[in-house]
Amino acid sequence: MDSPFLTLISGLRRFTSRFQSPPVTRSMNSKIHYIASPKDVTITRDGDCARIEYKEEGIPVTHLEIGPEIGGMSNGEILEAYNECLRNDAKLAAERKHVAFEVPLGAAQIEYFSRCDQWVPRGSVLRCLIQDDQHGQLIVKIDEQALPLKQFGKLLATYAGWGMRIEFMPEDEVHRRPVLEVREPMPEE
Repeated sequence: MDSPFLTLISGLRRFTSRFQSPPVTRSMNSKIHYIASPKDVTITRDGDCARIEYKEEGIPVTHLEIGPEIGGMSNGEILEAYNECLRNDAKLAAERKHVAFEVPLGAAQIEYFSRCDQWVPRGSVLRCLIQDDQHGQLIVKIDEQALPLKQFGKLLATYAGWGMRIEFMPEDEVHRRPVLEVREPMPEE
């Protein structure tokens, strides 16, 4: 289907919900959007936007910005435009490989964000030391900053909805990637 409204909405116009709040991907408990049929969703109009709500519980509502052309579109055309956005997103995701970046040794890995009263990572890799304080409480040391578990949790919350890998290694090697073996642990390990 190659109509003018699809050209308007192509890969450049995304779901407005992505721009109305900080970029947060789905949490482990929410369900993902999928290519829908008319029986799967309810479509309502709000000005230049279409509100697409799945009948299945747990899937977030989408507000698709279309523009004034929405007045001449059927629900079927709106649904096709929405599904085309999903197809474009899937295609982009398949073409893009995630690259985690690590700030160089000696550069600050975290910075304090006063508006939220919390530390935030400057990159997507953190070199940390696990320690405990005099009361046996967990402390995570990043650079020279010792973060109690609650502060470290707030720092991690900046990546809510993402996945995380943890590689435990000796303190003097946290700046290196370890050799990785995928296997079951040996009884003595």
